[in-house]
Order: sequence, then structure tokens, then C-alpha cells
Amino acid sequence: MLSKKTKYGLKALTFLASQPDREPVQIAEVAKQENISQKFLESILLTLRRNGFLGSKKGKGGGYYLIKEPEAIQMTSVMRVLEGPIAMVPCVSLNFYEKCDDCPDEGICTVNKLMLKVRDANLEVYRNTTLQDLIA
Repeated sequence: MLSKKTKYGLKALTFLASQPDREPVQIAEVAKQENISQKFLESILLTLRRNGFLGSKKGKGGGYYLIKEPEAIQMTSVMRVLEGPIAMVPCVSLNFYEKCDDCPDEGICTVNKLMLKVRDANLEVYRNTTLQDLIA
């Protein structure tokens, strides 16, 4: 199940991407428009800023804004930053692989075979979807 952090992060990104001229938007405005707790949103936006999706400006007229074009932001990147590994089990993860303690042979493991298909299907969607696709 998608975490609230990821859900709210996607909502905030699409809101910011929809702003004319990508002017900075205050956290309070994003929180109000997207019905997100401001305190929780602060943490999410900080994560997105630290990972190169957003910029921020302090003072009057300040807030958060996109620093990349929406068509350059793939959902694979967003999902990995907000949600963590895309794979549901570590033995099929591309970036966070770990052998399962309870599995003697991944080659014959039925769970591994199923989760590879799930991972690949998710990656197909995330790789072929950008932030621009979400706001179009």
C-alpha cells in the first residue's frame, strides 16, 4: 500500500508543477489546497528539496518551487525517494538487493518469480510516467 508520505508528496509535486511560472508557494498554501497536515508536509518537501526536485526561497514571496521541468521528473525517482525500494521483497530489488534469510534458492522460489513480475510491471509504469503526465 502506498504510504501517506508518498501520496502527499505526489500531490504536492503536482500542485507545484501546476503553478504558473513556477513561482514559490508557501507550505501553508500547499497544505490548505491539498488537505495535508502542514507539519507533515514540511518534512516531505524538505526531503524533495534535499533530493533535487524542489528549490526553496525564504522571506517575503518565498516558498517551494520545482527546479526541474515536470517532463524531466520520472516517477521512478520520486517513488524511490519517498517510498524507498520499488520491489516488495528485497531479493528482487534492483537497487536494494538482499538475499532472503528463509530462502535457500531464489532460482526455484515461487515468491521470487511472482515478485519479479510485480516489480517489472511497476517499473514499467513508473519509468514511463513523468510529473508532466500527472498534470496533463
